[in-house]
Amino acid sequence: MKVILLKDVDTLGRTGDVKDVAPGYARNFLLRRALATPATAGSLKQIDLLKQRRAKEDVRRMTETQSLAERIGQLQVTISARAGAEGRLFGSVTNSDVAAALKEQHGIEIDRRDVALDESIRTLGDHTVDIRFSGQVHAQLRVAVVDEAGAVAPAGAAAAATA
Repeated sequence: MKVILLKDVDTLGRTGDVKDVAPGYARNFLLRRALATPATAGSLKQIDLLKQRRAKEDVRRMTETQSLAERIGQLQVTISARAGAEGRLFGSVTNSDVAAALKEQHGIEIDRRDVALDESIRTLGDHTVDIRFSGQVHAQLRVAVVDEAGAVAPAGAAAAATA
């Protein structure tokens, strides 16, 4: 029996897939739980239209994401933090701090999980942070970490932070 999946089924497929399954499995499991619907000529046409719309939407989202990545690549955010005498922070700057600073200073809201930090930033100075959006879209954001007391980082600490 041919069915169209309405929801993702782990062992079977994704939403919108047309699958050929045993009649008992379709009747007793998929149809009863509203995971699938019988594949008729009309419903197959609707699925084709849905897939075309989905493809257009994916292209639109990709172009929006690329333009956002280009915009982020031109920006810099400044984060103030408490630091010791040698430019080491008391604590660290995390991906959540970078995302919050980007929203506060430039009005761009991104998910903290999109900010890719291998390690938290623990020194004063300029740093480059990779922002990874869905797919293959990446952006480099410049982050300046300054002492909240207004002191300037020692020359050695700033050079070590950018290296």
